[in-house]
Amino acid sequence: MSADSVNSQIVIDLQSQQLRLLSSGETVEIFSVSTAVNGAGERDASGCTPRGRHYIRAAIGKNCPERTVFVGRRPTGEVYSPALADQHPGRDWILSRILWLCGLEPGINRGPGHDTFHRYIYIHGTPDSEPMGIPLSHGCIRMRNDDVIHLFEKVSVGTPVLIQ
Repeated sequence: MSADSVNSQIVIDLQSQQLRLLSSGETVEIFSVSTAVNGAGERDASGCTPRGRHYIRAAIGKNCPERTVFVGRRPTGEVYSPALADQHPGRDWILSRILWLCGLEPGINRGPGHDTFHRYIYIHGTPDSEPMGIPLSHGCIRMRNDDVIHLFEKVSVGTPVLIQ
């Protein structure tokens, strides 16, 4: 965690498929991401990326190797490789780090029927073979593994996240 993480904010732009890291209101880094193939939306089981104000409620995977595989937010002991992917076709790969989001807006992204946290919406790593810059996820915000590891070190639990 960086000393600047106290003043950090993340802004995710669904149209441009970019994540901006801000420090004291100024953009310091921009990353290409992949959000939901189903577009924006807050309903449970929609497969959409929820909009609005959020915060990082949990940061999972500190000190795990790059491409660590997570299932149910726990490392499986596997490290992603194309051979492992061949053994598990269709698996939704959650790799390297998890920044688990929680909505801040009751009736929009928090509460029954549309709760970001209970929908398990994360910022997480994905296989390097997956394209960035186009919506392809099941609702989460996917990043390159080296990018999500870098971001993980710059933010902390409580960091505000705006998805627009």
